Amino acid sequence: MAIRNVISTLGNDGREIMGPDVLLYHHPGNDILNGSLVTVESNHFCVLKSRGAILNVYETGQYPVDTPQKVIVGAIQQSFYGGQSPWQYEAIYVSRAKLVIRTEGQALSREMAQLHYQVDYYIHVDSKDDALKLVQHMPYEGHFIKTPEVNTYAAPVLEQAINQVCQVTPLEEINEHIHDISDLVTGHLQEFLSTYGITLNNVKVLVAPSDPLMKQLISLRAFGLNEEQAVRYHIAMLMADKGLLTAPNIVTNTGFTISGGTPLVNPTDLTGSRG
Repeated sequence: MAIRNVISTLGNDGREIMGPDVLLYHHPGNDILNGSLVTVESNHFCVLKSRGAILNVYETGQYPVDTPQKVIVGAIQQSFYGGQSPWQYEAIYVSRAKLVIRTEGQALSREMAQLHYQVDYYIHVDSKDDALKLVQHMPYEGHFIKTPEVNTYAAPVLEQAINQVCQVTPLEEINEHIHDISDLVTGHLQEFLSTYGITLNNVKVLVAPSDPLMKQLISLRAFGLNEEQAVRYHIAMLMADKGLLTAPNIVTNTGFTISGGTPLVNPTDLTGSRG
């Protein structure tokens, strides 16, 4: 009895090839022939091709390879190879697990202040039809489509959606509109990814000023301080870090004295305040 060749996503060492960053894996061997067994795990789809034509899309199970009477997409040119070819069949595995992708970039507030954003979004391929869309519409180089390649397509859509809200929002109000930003990103991203058969599950967006000084001043403003007070408190913290005794005087807007004498340092000289 002939031993059938088994095709799967396991490497020669028995380890799973499709890790948490792999959306698509093209089986690299040219050993898939009639009678081979294609093994599909519970978290995968498998698209079977022959000379450019899509023959079938498999869900979980083990399937013998056999040329069907009618292909799904494309046509097979048997006569060119005389009925045989070293690449007669191709097995393309698509992950149906939920994958996470992170992207980062820059945006601008209404005042043209530079912002840094971080977006984590979760995706999966939901059905056999979606797996077919992915194979048909997203090109790949080598034998993989990994999450960074997906992000190459999605990043411009994310950047446009985030800037659409940030550029009309004052810097201090950015976080108040984070839900609006998340909703807009979700809508634009889902519409875009659906072209490739990818379903968007969740989106998490963080936006913050790129300048560390602006982050500190906005944090102080969040405690109810006005602009002048926030600047004084920031200066006082810098002075305290340096061990300067006059740091509390900046906060209280009073001069520094020794034994009741004339103030040695007038805080208005540092802050520019006149009262």
